[in-house]
Amino acid sequence: MDPAVAPWRRLDMRSLLATTAVTGSFALGAGVPTAVGMADGGGLWKALAWVLGGTALLVLCATGGDYVRWRRTRYRIGPERAELHTGLFLVKRRSLARERIRSVDLTAHPLHRLLGLVKVRIGTGEHSGNESTLELDPVSRAEGERLRTELLDRTPSEPGPFGEGTLAALDLRWVLYAPVSFLAPLLAGATTGGLLQISDWFGAQEQVIDWVAHRLRDTPLVWAILALVAVAGLAGVVGALGVWTEMWWNYRLEREAGGTLRVRRGLLTSRSVSIEERRLRGVELVEPIGVRLLGAARLDAVATGLAHDDEDKHADHKTLLPAAPRALADAVAARVLREPLSPTARTVLTRHPRVARARRLRRALAAALVPAALLALLGLLLTDVLLYIAAGYAVVALPVGLLLALDAYRNLGHGISGAYLVTRSGTVRRTTVALQRGGVIGWTVKQSYFQRRAGVLTLTATTAAGEGAYHVRDAGLSEGLTFADTAVPDLLTPFLEPERPRG
Repeated sequence: MDPAVAPWRRLDMRSLLATTAVTGSFALGAGVPTAVGMADGGGLWKALAWVLGGTALLVLCATGGDYVRWRRTRYRIGPERAELHTGLFLVKRRSLARERIRSVDLTAHPLHRLLGLVKVRIGTGEHSGNESTLELDPVSRAEGERLRTELLDRTPSEPGPFGEGTLAALDLRWVLYAPVSFLAPLLAGATTGGLLQISDWFGAQEQVIDWVAHRLRDTPLVWAILALVAVAGLAGVVGALGVWTEMWWNYRLEREAGGTLRVRRGLLTSRSVSIEERRLRGVELVEPIGVRLLGAARLDAVATGLAHDDEDKHADHKTLLPAAPRALADAVAARVLREPLSPTARTVLTRHPRVARARRLRRALAAALVPAALLALLGLLLTDVLLYIAAGYAVVALPVGLLLALDAYRNLGHGISGAYLVTRSGTVRRTTVALQRGGVIGWTVKQSYFQRRAGVLTLTATTAAGEGAYHVRDAGLSEGLTFADTAVPDLLTPFLEPERPRG
């Protein structure tokens, strides 16, 4: 069929119901306390009349605006292009070539799910903002699935030992890793700050602080601080469990016909993310220190075409598996890459020279002793309290820093496993990347002044996928260059000189 005669379609008209419900809910939520405040001065019925009238006007305006948007938005999918026209006074016409489309993601918040609707995001994976994305908000769920299937329909992939079907599914035991993630302390701090902020809005911050102080007045200072930290930590743990449940409930990783990986997840807001296998360049095992201590890891995809606009840049579009036992993460990585064993598990990594350990130990000493020395100097000049703070900081920071430095050195490594190069680094957040050697488009060799003196360098593999650059940090000079030349033959060779024998 010629693109000119491809049928134009409209968004689902049930979006008007969603707009009416959302606007009405927000208006009434804000109107109730307003009515209570107005009732004291002018009577309850007068206050209700104002609030209900304002709510009706706001709902009418919002629904009318959404009706205009619905009338002025249309899309069509032709054999060559996907097109979207929208706008009243400023008409926007966007068009994407179908061969450039890399992702079709479906999202549905609770109200959309109740109405059987989804938001469809069609993207090319280019870093060009909204120009590389078409958003259809909303269409029916059946239409969303049809679009996803049609736009990602490719030539069937070659049959292999790993067929289609479910590669991984939710195990409720994985929720135990949520409290040891970085999210728990962040939520603990956010909860404390939010409580103080809300109490300040109502002019009750002093009363809240006095109430807490009154409860802890007979408790020693150290125990009082520990009790407050424990309460905040408990709030962080509960919040982390809730966020994990919302994000990963109903999780399933599947391989579909034609070579597409599909991740489905979400409790209240359902999400569906698709990744074409032909765009996959490897995998990355991510192990935050708390999760790693429990023997778990998260699995991310290293793929082209996963870039989204600024609105979604913080979403987990690349995550294939949430934090799960490390053995399972390796097994899922092998299934995703269609390998008998994952390169992240079977590769024996080359250790980095001991000078790399010395560099990390020196950094740890500097991070612990320099601030302590500055605090001690200020304590001598100003107040003895700073001397105690300096001593306490040094006592805690020095052993922790040294342990992390030794762990960071132990985690350094690189190697080659078949068609993949593997690199590992990090301590607070350890990452192990298996990157297709054919996906490397360049090498960057970097040596700082101190690295030149130590005889080490940092190699950066440049690729069009994932983060765009993956590092081999503080490798030996000759060893690192040999690794780069072996991993991608002839790419670095013109810039290398044979090592001359000494003497």
